[in-house]
Amino acid sequence: MKRLFLSAAAIALIGATALAAPAAPKKGAPTAAEAKAFVAKAEKDLADESVYGAHAEWAYETDITVDTGFLTAKANAESTAMQTRYAKQAARFDHVQVDDVTRRKLMLLKNGLVLPAPDRPGAAQQMADIEAHLASLYSTGTVTIDGKTLHLEDLEDELAKTRDPAKAKEIWEKWREVAPLMKADYVKLTALANEGSRGIGYKDTGALWRAGYDMSPDQFAALTDKLWGQVEPFYVNLHCYVRTRLNAKYGDAVQPKTGPIRADLLGNMWGQQWGNIYDVVAPANSPGMGYDLTKQLEAHGYDAAKMVKTAENFYVSMGFSPWPKTFWERSMITRPRDREVQCHASAWDIDNKDDIRLKACIHVNADDFFTVHHELGHNLYQRAYSSQPFLFENGANDGFHEAIGDFAGLNALTPGYLKQLGLIDTVPGPQADIPYLLKQAMDGIAFLPFGLLVDKWRWEVFSGQVTPEHYNDAWWALVKQYQGLVPPGPRPADAFDPGSKNHIATSVPYARYFLARIYEYQFYRAACRQAGWKGPLNRCSVYGDKAVGAKFGKMLAMGQSRPWPEALEAFTGEKDIDATAIADYFAPLNAWLTEQNRGQKCGW
Repeated sequence: MKRLFLSAAAIALIGATALAAPAAPKKGAPTAAEAKAFVAKAEKDLADESVYGAHAEWAYETDITVDTGFLTAKANAESTAMQTRYAKQAARFDHVQVDDVTRRKLMLLKNGLVLPAPDRPGAAQQMADIEAHLASLYSTGTVTIDGKTLHLEDLEDELAKTRDPAKAKEIWEKWREVAPLMKADYVKLTALANEGSRGIGYKDTGALWRAGYDMSPDQFAALTDKLWGQVEPFYVNLHCYVRTRLNAKYGDAVQPKTGPIRADLLGNMWGQQWGNIYDVVAPANSPGMGYDLTKQLEAHGYDAAKMVKTAENFYVSMGFSPWPKTFWERSMITRPRDREVQCHASAWDIDNKDDIRLKACIHVNADDFFTVHHELGHNLYQRAYSSQPFLFENGANDGFHEAIGDFAGLNALTPGYLKQLGLIDTVPGPQADIPYLLKQAMDGIAFLPFGLLVDKWRWEVFSGQVTPEHYNDAWWALVKQYQGLVPPGPRPADAFDPGSKNHIATSVPYARYFLARIYEYQFYRAACRQAGWKGPLNRCSVYGDKAVGAKFGKMLAMGQSRPWPEALEAFTGEKDIDATAIADYFAPLNAWLTEQNRGQKCGW
């Protein structure tokens, strides 16, 4: 529940409202001392509950059974009920003059819920049971292709490798057969969450999520639209180039020269990252990057443990402490053979102190090399703010938490870093910059519209703008509008394609990932400037730079104790989020794409 996301645009608003001196309390009204005592009790109770809940959830996700499902559902129900109760009670002190720290904690208590439960007997347990069932359906989902039973990660591997449009279509459609079973529960969960959100003063759950950035829900939506406007022209340029290359490979019958791209041809189950089909779109007559990271990892004997250890060493090289012994004893880094687990990679802070863990089913490939650097970035942040009071133990906003790992992941893919690790012998010359930047954009830039549309769909669902019978049509309308993608064929009447994405099934807000991609490049540009780097940004590595690490650590240690612009400024010297660092990083590629797209009808 640890959550507070302050926008730069709202700092003035906070100063004028949330922290302003309230009207004098009426006789018998709550006092500042009572508010402080209330916050202290809430903080202790929620901290204790979070430890119990984290243990229960870990047990479930690393061993999915009826019994562990029961335990985590019970823990989630108790936690949700407690959070909802304290959120409602916090409103009693809205007009009490309190110190700034207490005011901030009261605000966190009210905005910290993701899915608030209705305030009636049994509602929290009902919601928890539904959430557990949805998570189980997703985690244990399997399909059969060519007589083989396949999990999601197996399907993702196959989709990444195949260049047969018919096979890609089969894999893409098969995974989505898992999702229709989720729809009825998703409808119930939405209704319950909305009832709970109204009970704590929000119009709907989407409004609650957007209010977490300390501006009005409409202002936050406008901010995301503004940021998308900054990067959309570059995305359209990339889309145009990739579509042309897909057309050249598959022909008009599979991928037309104009209009949207067929989603299953992009090597990713949701079309959110396109790097897996780099071989299809690589610049003609180019020497390329000179290496294949997946093959280099294999050639150098990397396994899951070595991948994680390498990521740890990146942070240690910047002056941070090694991960504790318990991390290596308690983490799950490969899929067990004897039980069902939730393989979606995630970083865990079990006890709000030092019991940090990684849960993943790591494969030796370039994608997971990025992933382990990313996930350990979460762990780094968790350790850095562990000395803060419980309600401040979180990222400055949720985008920060994701961006910390993305920043490290971006460094992890630079040729200079790979040479430092001994994975490649030489750093390719300038002729490799366009291939490298294109590969980076195929993942980082291609993700941006997806990062935005997932929550845009949920905002429409929570508000009632989109009703259950139109869930799938609304999803694909947004996919086409923002990503410029379409399904490989007509979708069945019962399709619930949003449910094919983990974050929908498990109700994890997604706008954070959109924000994170923008912060990522701001962090990276700032780090490289601090390191004294003078060349192209894509060639910078801060591996081993302890001065950068020290400044980075100061930002991380703030947690969410201060408004996020202050945290941003502490490391970057900048107070607002913007996408100019993306433009700086990819400027050579964008110019090259513009030249390649001459004569093409870009857009869709």
